[in-house]
Amino acid sequence: MAGMYAVYHGPKGLKAIAGQIHKQARTLAYGLKKLGYTLAYDQYFDTITINADSNTGKVESLAVANEMNFRYHSNGSVSISVDETTTKNDVAGIIAVFAKAASRDFKNNGIGTDADPSGLESHKHFRKSEFLSHPVFSEYHSETNMLRYLKRLENKDLSLAHSMIALGSCTMKLNATSEMAPLSWPEFSSMHPFVPVDQAAGYQEIIADLERDLCVITGFDAVSLQPNSGAQGEYAGLMVIRNYFLSKGEGHRDISLIPSSAHGTNPASAVMAGMKVVVVKCDEKGNIDVADLREKAEKYSRQLACLMVTYPSTHGVYESSIKEITNIIHQHGGQVYMDGANMNAQVGLTNPGMIGADVCHLNLHKTFAIPHGGGGPGMGPIGVAKHLAPFLPGHPVVKCGGSANTTPVSAAPWGSASILLISYGYIKMMGRTGLREATQIAILNANYIRKKLEKHYPILYQGENGNVAHEMILDCRAFKLSAGIEVTDIAKRLMDYGFHAPTVSFPVAGTIMVEPTESESQDELDRFIDAMISIRHEIAEVESGSVNKDNNVLVNAPHTAAELTADEWNYPYTRHKAAYPLPYVQQAKFWPSVKRVDNAFGDRNLVCTCPDVESYAEAI
Repeated sequence: MAGMYAVYHGPKGLKAIAGQIHKQARTLAYGLKKLGYTLAYDQYFDTITINADSNTGKVESLAVANEMNFRYHSNGSVSISVDETTTKNDVAGIIAVFAKAASRDFKNNGIGTDADPSGLESHKHFRKSEFLSHPVFSEYHSETNMLRYLKRLENKDLSLAHSMIALGSCTMKLNATSEMAPLSWPEFSSMHPFVPVDQAAGYQEIIADLERDLCVITGFDAVSLQPNSGAQGEYAGLMVIRNYFLSKGEGHRDISLIPSSAHGTNPASAVMAGMKVVVVKCDEKGNIDVADLREKAEKYSRQLACLMVTYPSTHGVYESSIKEITNIIHQHGGQVYMDGANMNAQVGLTNPGMIGADVCHLNLHKTFAIPHGGGGPGMGPIGVAKHLAPFLPGHPVVKCGGSANTTPVSAAPWGSASILLISYGYIKMMGRTGLREATQIAILNANYIRKKLEKHYPILYQGENGNVAHEMILDCRAFKLSAGIEVTDIAKRLMDYGFHAPTVSFPVAGTIMVEPTESESQDELDRFIDAMISIRHEIAEVESGSVNKDNNVLVNAPHTAAELTADEWNYPYTRHKAAYPLPYVQQAKFWPSVKRVDNAFGDRNLVCTCPDVESYAEAI
């Protein structure tokens, strides 16, 4: 959003906006000085601080009566910020409040014609260098052009509007319009994060209600909505555990046991929380090795702080020994932290409290329908058992958290509060029965795919009854030996079939992790299954030697429109096979924008679409 704001306005537009903001600040300063007030600082851009002294109380009561909020300092000064939405009438209204507080007459005459001579000194503070010099910031300054630019970008993105995105461990479910609509309502979107709580009664009701619902869903006693992401939730939960032990005089407990199958954020969060990581083995079925866990819990008994566990496991199965695992940790005085990445397989059927967890973070951007794509927005609230509730994160500006609260983990008391509306709407509209049914269908969908694909791809891990939870791992490692086909070749070929690839090489290298969620119909599942079976047949062609090992539809995927419409075609297979491998693809073809990129190289080397570095160096 910030990037598109810059694209639409460009450098000239942003400078004009900044100039208007500064002018409004200077106009406000001039008017207040005319009333006899003085400024605490002569240099300012958009914020002025007024020495109100004995009038501060009158200013505050008059401001609230006129629906204005200022910032009040303990020394009697008052800070006021203006922005591009501030009008002349707003400025006049502010001056009128201060005039009345000082028992001075004020007439709204000439507002905007005079301005305070202070503010910014151009020779000291004005920027001289260019900015936003890329052509994109100078091309789209009409609404129509901007609309088309955004649409062109959208057309490059394969989204849920096109097909299922079966990212294992990420739960890319439907984000319904009915859940997202309230985000655009000004009653929510225009609310400042630090507005006085008594002016946000509706928000407070939603926040309290959502906390209660999440407590019921997780089986915990208290929830903090402050963490802004799953990783931040992990950190917050571990800090709660850390502070709990410190309060008991057990600060020496700093060992975190983490299974080898864990998400990479788990050990990173533990280290950030001041803990030392000890890895616990997994058995051949992907479950936690209980014997190894018991041995290490006994070895580090005095130092044990917690176990970090994901349930269902990161391998996509329900571990039947989960209660035994949590009991072992509790026997040695530790706490159990449950990673909530796989809560989509728990809601309504079981919960972290039932399996013996003490704290858990919830990915609202997974299980509870906040949009997950494009890197956010994320929310990772934590739920805790009763004994940990006093240590939930607090905030220095707005009262929240526990009685012995942990320091804040994000800037605002309830994180990105506006997007909580999505999960609130999702839970309320689904209800108790709907949430349980969603979990059941997610598990059913995963096992439907498992059953259909198990003859074509080995299923790496399965539970004791042969089923998986809400996701599964397809083992593709053998294809590298039999056909020279890498798991990335399968992922790239799926683009030609109109699908976003599932999670590749996590948690096991050379595999694909598939999670269909409850959002997909049987027709869509069948389409994905057909694509995967068709790709397996293409691999078989390479295995049999009927097609070239180094020049086939898999290693050359994806195939772009530019490539398929070029005059030359140097591949040993037809254009039709490349572009339309199954009949359904012809009905709604998604065209990849670019050919394959070198993923590993791209991860290690920043590639920018801006002018090259040399041109920047030359300009400097």
